[in-house]
Amino acid sequence: MKLGVFGGTFDPVHHGHLIVAEYVRERVGLDRVLFVPTMISPHKVDAAMTSPAHRLAMLRAGVKSNPFFQVSDMEIERGGVSYTVDTLRAMGEENARDEFFLLIGADNMAEFRTWKDPGEIGKRATLIVMNRPGFAGVAADPSLPKDVIQCAVPSIDISATEIRRRVQKGLTISYLVPPSVARYIDRHRLYREL
Repeated sequence: MKLGVFGGTFDPVHHGHLIVAEYVRERVGLDRVLFVPTMISPHKVDAAMTSPAHRLAMLRAGVKSNPFFQVSDMEIERGGVSYTVDTLRAMGEENARDEFFLLIGADNMAEFRTWKDPGEIGKRATLIVMNRPGFAGVAADPSLPKDVIQCAVPSIDISATEIRRRVQKGLTISYLVPPSVARYIDRHRLYREL
């Protein structure tokens, strides 16, 4: 099985995440995309985040209508700082016959060499680099993995930061997040104070 792995804080998951994941799935021919919310992002250790339980619940609500999307709570269950290499190792042990593809934005690719064990990540998964506004394609760099798929995706200018800000100001988030996610945010009174 060709399994796409899409990690992030997803605070909250929004249409931008879902659109690019579906676009990559179709373009690369992935059998499934697995969304993996981080417990603590290594690049956002001191950042305030919504509780893992809320982020996980919103993600499950947001992807449930797509039969090709699934959610893994692996990093949340493991606890601590979430490192991609640890997640790929665990997935490889559980699903030894699967072929893994890691979905990352060009902004993350620009700092990929600073990640924990980037060489091992490149051996465990083919990187799919999605274009991002303000970031050029993958530059030739011998330290980067050889198997990199550059995937042009629609430029969706939606950010979780803006969604949280809009909720705090009492503005609508219709059309930015799936209706099920908007209802969850409202029901649990998330993002009212930042």
